[in-house]
Amino acid sequence: MLSWFQGIKFRSQQKKWKNSEFYADLNHRAAKLNEYPVLYKAVFMKNFEAINTAGIALEEAFKVALDAENGMRINSEINGITVGLSSGTSGNRGVFLASEKERAQWVGAVLDRVIGLKLKKRKVAFFLRANSELYESVNSSLLQFDFYNIHDELEVQVERLNALNPDILVAQPSVLLRIAEGVNMGKCKIKPSKIISVAEVLEPIDERFLERVFDLDIDQVYQCTEGFLAFTCNKGNLHLNEYSLIIEKRYIDLEKKRFHPIITDLERVSQPIIRYELNDILIEGECTCGSVFTCLEQIEGRADDTLCFENQEGRKVYIYPDIFRRRIIKNCEWVHEYQLVQTGERELEYAIKAENGSSLISEQFKKEIAQLLEERGLVDIELEEVKYLDPKPGDKLRRIRNTNYEKA
Repeated sequence: MLSWFQGIKFRSQQKKWKNSEFYADLNHRAAKLNEYPVLYKAVFMKNFEAINTAGIALEEAFKVALDAENGMRINSEINGITVGLSSGTSGNRGVFLASEKERAQWVGAVLDRVIGLKLKKRKVAFFLRANSELYESVNSSLLQFDFYNIHDELEVQVERLNALNPDILVAQPSVLLRIAEGVNMGKCKIKPSKIISVAEVLEPIDERFLERVFDLDIDQVYQCTEGFLAFTCNKGNLHLNEYSLIIEKRYIDLEKKRFHPIITDLERVSQPIIRYELNDILIEGECTCGSVFTCLEQIEGRADDTLCFENQEGRKVYIYPDIFRRRIIKNCEWVHEYQLVQTGERELEYAIKAENGSSLISEQFKKEIAQLLEERGLVDIELEEVKYLDPKPGDKLRRIRNTNYEKA
């Protein structure tokens, strides 16, 4: 059910979406929200040209964004509309559009809810896959924005970071962890007053490590191609951005805590986002900050991070990433890094990075995973150890994933 405020904004948006061919009939007759179809990424991208109101073709948009990302263009604009690419964790990259007004709205939201307003000028180090007019628009008389390409080796960028000594550091957890390691080794000497984690799931074990190294609480922004979805409150908890979005919940567990968000953006016009379902898994939580916006206990990951096996009765058993994480954190504290990948219907690969890398540690890790599986009625799952490979610069940090899901 929509709040009165969301209802007013939705009706206003319907008039602004009138140039969207895909939604023409629904907008013309002022249809209710539940009359609009729920879209997924593949369908959304297939209908990209019919959905957007700026008359931009998908092929042109993709080429402009890719050329900008590869340094072949100085900007990624088409007729004043910024074009960008999603990171494509699932293998298919999405294209997003943002007008000048929408960029201004994004900046306002970032300043108000994430960075905070101060009269003193502050320096921001922002690690991104590619720079964009959307991000550059944060530059102002009060903020100096410096872009760092996440594809570059961190060692090359440490000198720049030290020279800048940013007040605010914005990066993916995988990048923040590498910077923190540089701080521990004395190579990176920055002392930011605010750190914002973006783009990847910030796991509790990583959050605690970063807070210890920098002596700061780590803020989070849940941002994706489809919008600015959530931000950290003054209690350190994530809240959905239900001022600018309608977020319906498709629950995926009996307790009705885990859900996929179905997003309707109440501000974007150039590329209407209406009932777009993400395959991210969110877990509802509670907070005492006083916000009426939904609190998230955790962003657990993507649907394709959920492992799925059949038990002896032929029933599918789903195990969410957080169940493995909690078990590993509790019983395998000597493991610095790990990877757990389902590669087949009954095959599970694991790799670990530990202090001494002994076979005893490997066997203990394997024993914990096997025991967890057995507790859920899963036997005869093949567990194979493989060599641990550090993520390449620019790759998202995904410790647990299901490549069997991705093949299906």
